[in-house]
Amino acid sequence: MKVLIVVAPEKFRDEEFAIPAEALQKAGIGYDIASTRRGPCAGMLGATISAAMTFEEVDPGSYDGILIVGGGGSQTHLWDDKLLREMVKYFHTSAKVVAAICLAPVVLARAGILKGKKATYFNSPLSFREMKAAGAVLTEKAVVKDGRIITANGPAAAGEFAEVVVRTLSGAE
Repeated sequence: MKVLIVVAPEKFRDEEFAIPAEALQKAGIGYDIASTRRGPCAGMLGATISAAMTFEEVDPGSYDGILIVGGGGSQTHLWDDKLLREMVKYFHTSAKVVAAICLAPVVLARAGILKGKKATYFNSPLSFREMKAAGAVLTEKAVVKDGRIITANGPAAAGEFAEVVVRTLSGAE
């Protein structure tokens, strides 16, 4: 079992990557890191991780789920990425796990998979507009699971988000 973790090349939220990555590892679930470019990616709090591939290089068929990390960089680098939106649609229509935290659920909104689905996100005026426009059923919960779509509202929810992602991937929902 393997997950694709997507991060912005800069200003991703460190703990929104680190906590789920550690939980996947503990559960024996492998992962690859992808971004808009290969190589070092810088977190908002100083972490540096390396993206093994660009979105163009990803074969979505070889993953059981996609996990999109939030942070300020997701708005700048991920919200408008057409390839990432196409991947999200593929994972969703293939009944694979689609997970996003903080500002990253807007990618799911823009991919068109949140219409009528319960979701949560990091609330900013722009993210609120995007989520509403996409027809998401917004909740105040820290972590929301609707089918195989999992969303979380920010860094404080990273632990619970990671648990729900691992449980869903493992079929122990």
